[in-house]
Parts: sequence; structure tokens; C-alpha cells
Amino acid sequence: MRKIVWMLALALWAGSGCATPKTAMQDARARPGLPELIPREVLLGNPERAQPQVSPDGKRIAFLAPTDGVLNIWVQTLGRDDARAVTRDAKRGIRVYFWAEDSQTLLYLQDAGGDENWQLHRVDPQSGQDSTLTPAGVRAGIVATSPRLPDQVLVSTNERDKTVFDVYRLDLKTGEMREDVRNPGNVLGWIADLDLRVRAALAMDADAKTQLLVRDDPDSAWRTLVSWSPLEEGSPVAFSADGESLLVADNKTTDMQRLYSMKLATGEQTEIFHDPKAEFIDGLVHPTERVVQAVASERLRKKWTVLDERVQRDFKILRALQRDDFSVVSRSRDDGVWVVATEADRTGQQYYIYYREQRRVAFLFDTRPKLRRYQLAAMQPLEIPTRDGLRMVSYLTRPTWAGEGEKLPLVLFVHGGPWGRDSWTYHPYVQWLANRGYAVLQVNFRGSAGFGKDFLNAGNKEWGRKMQHDLEDAVKWAIASACADPERIGILGGSYGGYAVLAGVTFTPDLYAVAVDIVGPSNIVTLLESVPPYWKPMLALFQVRVGDLKADREMLEARSPLHFAERIRTPLIIFQGANDPRVKQAESDQIVKAIRDRGGRVDYVVYADEGHGFARPPNRLDFIGRAERFLAEQLGGRLEPFTPPEGSTADQR
Repeated sequence: MRKIVWMLALALWAGSGCATPKTAMQDARARPGLPELIPREVLLGNPERAQPQVSPDGKRIAFLAPTDGVLNIWVQTLGRDDARAVTRDAKRGIRVYFWAEDSQTLLYLQDAGGDENWQLHRVDPQSGQDSTLTPAGVRAGIVATSPRLPDQVLVSTNERDKTVFDVYRLDLKTGEMREDVRNPGNVLGWIADLDLRVRAALAMDADAKTQLLVRDDPDSAWRTLVSWSPLEEGSPVAFSADGESLLVADNKTTDMQRLYSMKLATGEQTEIFHDPKAEFIDGLVHPTERVVQAVASERLRKKWTVLDERVQRDFKILRALQRDDFSVVSRSRDDGVWVVATEADRTGQQYYIYYREQRRVAFLFDTRPKLRRYQLAAMQPLEIPTRDGLRMVSYLTRPTWAGEGEKLPLVLFVHGGPWGRDSWTYHPYVQWLANRGYAVLQVNFRGSAGFGKDFLNAGNKEWGRKMQHDLEDAVKWAIASACADPERIGILGGSYGGYAVLAGVTFTPDLYAVAVDIVGPSNIVTLLESVPPYWKPMLALFQVRVGDLKADREMLEARSPLHFAERIRTPLIIFQGANDPRVKQAESDQIVKAIRDRGGRVDYVVYADEGHGFARPPNRLDFIGRAERFLAEQLGGRLEPFTPPEGSTADQR
């Protein structure tokens, strides 16, 4: 029955008709009167400013901005024009930073060449003094800060054991860092209460069962508050202000995750929020009271639900900025100052300062103000049926000049994870492709997160099979209903999306006219055998979601593009970071060799100082320029002249 419904849906869509005007089969470069090319630098170079955070005392704003072409932390007094850089990174750029609760310290994380061994740095915003707090080759992160203990920070590192993370207590006054909690070997993450006592942990056992462990105080024994099977999801969010309850996300008895308050003493649950059609993605929690004030859920678009009447008027004011497509990204301790980010499909992210007492919104900055002079394309949310009756939330973006019913070259843009999702938002790569003349289709195939546990579990052990069928179904839908030219279909993706690219050109070699793979695994077996050491506590879940290296080895090999390299005849280009800790360079090396050994052709580019993606602007712009040229050669899209940027470490092999 499901198959009949799916075929009927395609037949109905096909009836919409796709005209074939004379210009439809011309390449976009030959068409007069098209909108101006948006330079790659404007779309994908450094933002002018990004990621603002208000200091806890509400007096200063920190943000990221380039210094000599490299992103650094800047600080500005709120309401004054005195912004200045306080860090001096000269290579990769800073992407993750935090205010400490003392409002006198900035903390940031930086890795080396994309190896994801994040070192923790401490910066004095007055003097600019920068000190490194954790050793090289060790992965560090922030566990918690608290307004009750502004001079302390809880930090996690895997210095003692590369496979797990212990918790250390950092004293900001002395710089001393001492062990606070030792990982017994199965804890994936830690939660502290407002007194900075680690009293909750998320652990996983050998059967991929997840356990929420709690304790009454640091001297008490751990006990299991709730557990979830591998087919369920749950996680702690935050402690209540009194430390007697936990906010917990849970789908144990439902399909969509719900938000509960759970008492530690009894396990009693009180439901706070649920949306039967969408999972919650964001929450507004009071910084000191720890009360959930609003919750956002998302299916096609983001939707806020206000739970606390004290912020009802605030949300009415913020909705005037950009419907529900906004987030409160930072709040002062007294809750008088909010930093608000708005999202839209045709503008870069914009930030505002909201003064709650005056109910006043002040524009802070636009991350990419140069975009304002160009025409950007609208992103259309929609749902696409699969052959077996599922519905995939998807997004279609067409060039601004595309006529009704005009056949267009299409790029299927596959998200990574695969346990992530695509959303309605400004996406620089989507706008780049649409501006070059391609329709762009983003598909949340089965196994994507955020659509309920049934949809997530439908992807279990379906790499290269039903997950790939979903992408094939989406392309056929686009040909029938969105007037995609069946002779000019491209596929592009990174990480799992890169795997889907390789699977597409091996398992459905006639579907795609061009393929772009970014750090995609070619062999599921070698991928699972070479995961970073700190992923090992989660390997049991990989066995459920992807497959067991022993019991399912034959299946995993049959789903690995490496073993079918002789089928690849689609023009293919592969991009790889040499230091990628998740998808090792060997994954790309081996399929390139297999293709070439069989007389096939593949273009291959390696970046010596990159990891799982391309952080340095010269490398990112080099990658996008090469990909643009490659797509244009096969699909006829528009092309900005390309010269390898100075400073790029690209090595075409």
C-alpha cells in the first residue's frame, strides 16, 4: 500500500508540467540579464562580526571579528564605540569562546590544524594576556560555570585517558586546576548544579543502554535515575536552582522528545513541554532561577512556545523582528540585557541588544552586511514522500531568475551526521549554488535527528540502502515536481554527506552527472575501526545505528563504496583534511587509489592543515572555488574566475 501511495504522489506531481523553453538547456553563463554573481569571499569568507556574548555583569559585549584576516575575540563596552581585539590568533581563527562568570575573564578553545584536540586558553580582556591552561594533544571542554561561584570553572579533559573525560576545577584567581571527578570509563558527559557540584552524568553500557546517573552530593554514591534503550533518547539539560530536580529531555514513552522536570529523590516526572509533531530544539532557561521560560520546537520552521508569563511581552517584541526565527543567545546575570540573533533564508545572521526594562531593541550588527546589495534566493520548506510511506522534511532553493516550470540543473546537498538535520535558515553554500544557477535540494532522509525516534530508528543499519533510497526518491521527486533536469543532477555533501555522495555514484551511477565529496568515508569497516579514542564509549550505539563490525561485517562491506569503485563513471572530486580525526585521510586515499587502479578518473585535493572541514578562509575559499569550477564544467552553472588563494595549503594529487 505504501508503495502505491508513493508512486501516486509522484504521478500527481508529474502532472504539474515542466516547460522546456529554449533557454532551459543552455548553460547559465550564456543567459543575459542574470543577477550579479555574489563573490565567494562575500558568501564564505570571514564574517565581519559574529557570535556576540554579553558579559554576566551586563557591561560589555564580546564578539568574533577578523584581525589581519583571522577571527579573533574583540571586546566592546555596551553602548560605546570602543571595540578592540583582545586575542592575537594568526592562523586558524577562534570559533569557540565563553565569558567566565567573573566578567573579567574570557575563555576560548583552539585546536592545531583541525585535529580537534581543543586546548583551553584564558584571556584577560584588559591586558590581552593569554595563557594556555591545558596541554597540547589533549581535548578539553567547558562543563559548567555558575553565578554562585564566579571565580571557578569546571573543565573536562582526556589527559589521563584518551578514551574518556575527567572533570577538573579551575580557580580563575590562581590558575590552579585540580581533578574534581574521575571518569569510571563509561560516562559520556557531566552536569553540575548551581553550586558547581557534579551531580549528574550520562553513561552508556556495553549494550548501548544510556543511563542518567545522579548523586545527592560529591560524597554520595551514584545511582541510576532513568535509563533509555538504544532505540530511545534522553539526556539531562540542567539542574533546578535548589538542586533537587533535573530538566530532562525524554522520548521513552512518546515518539517526539518531551521536556520534563524530574525529582532526584523519587524519579517523579512533571511534563513541562511537548509538541506532538516536532521535537524541541531550544529552551530559554532563567540564568539564576533555572525556570524554563520558553521552548522552541521545529519541523518545517522554528516555533516558540512561551511558558513563563514574565517573558510574554518580551517575545511579542522579538517576534516583530523575525517571526519565530530568533534565538536568545546570551543574557546578563540580572536578566536586564539579552543578545538576540535572528535567522532568515535571504539574509545573514543579524544580532540585536534587547534592554528588557525599557522594552527596547537596538541593532548590534549584521554578520555579512555586504550581502545586502545582492539578490538571494528563497528557501521553500516542503515534505517529500519515500517509496515506503515516510515523509521527509526538505528544503528547495531555486535561482532567483528561474521561470515557472523551467528545467534546471539541480544539486542534491546531503547533510552530515547522519544524525543531524537541515533547517530553514540562511545557508551560505545553498545561496552560493543558487546564485550560480542551480536548484538546491536538502533532504532530511530517514536517520536524521529531530523528527522523532521512529524516523531516527528507521535509519538503523540502513547506510547505503534505505537512507540512500530516500535520496534517490528525493531526486525523482525533484525531476517530476520541481522541474529538475534529469541529465544535470549533481550531488554534494560532507562527512556522512560525503559517504552518500560516494554511495550515490556507486549504487546509482546513472542518476548523477557530477559528484563532490568532502571528507566522506569510503569504507564503513575502516571508518569504525579508526574512530577517535574518545568515541569508544559510544561504539555500542554505533553497532545499533550503523552495524556490528563482527556480526554485520558482510553487510557493512556490501554498503561500502570502496568495494564498488569500478562502477564509478560520474565525474567526481574529493576534498580531504589531512588531520581529520573522524574520517581519516586513509578513507579518501583508498578510494582514489581504487578508482585509478581500475582506470577511472577522480580529482583529489588534500589540505595539510585542516581536519573535518575547512576552517581557514584561504582553504575554504580554495575548496569552494575548485568545487564551483568542477560543477560548472559538468552542469553549466555560472563561474567566478578562480585563482588559488594565497595561504591555501591545497595539494591536488
